[in-house]
Amino acid sequence: MTDQESNGDPKETFSNGDTCIFCRIASNNTDTEIVHCNDELVCFRDVKPGAPHHYLVIPREHVGNCKSLRKEHIQLVLRMEEMAKAVLQMKGISDLQDIRLGFHMPPFSSVPHLHLHVLAPATQLSSRSLRFYGPQSFWFLTVENLLKQLESQNRVK
Repeated sequence: MTDQESNGDPKETFSNGDTCIFCRIASNNTDTEIVHCNDELVCFRDVKPGAPHHYLVIPREHVGNCKSLRKEHIQLVLRMEEMAKAVLQMKGISDLQDIRLGFHMPPFSSVPHLHLHVLAPATQLSSRSLRFYGPQSFWFLTVENLLKQLESQNRVK
């Protein structure tokens, strides 16, 4: 549920009273350096990078993890992907074939706020990072596969 604080800034709170850290980042209520943002999305560095370039793209509005997405979220996911690629290009990554873009499947998502992992170059992922973000990881869902599921099944399995 979203509450309005007395200063008018949105604050995402849950029934247990905890505040969503990604909602706080999106509202600029932390010291997190924002790499890129617009009215809808925010991009920042992952605190536990799995690659030389590891960013997260999140919607400003709280959206649960990827399992909460439906067909009507396809455009949001496409805009998240577009921002991810733009940030990589801004950071000097020209080979967009050597990247990993995707979402962790619950229960392997650490924050219950939709976030797209953006990793580059993929060829420089460590063996540990490959377990979490690589093509063989059963809990990392690429943007392409997520979009296919939303298009065909209206949800993520």
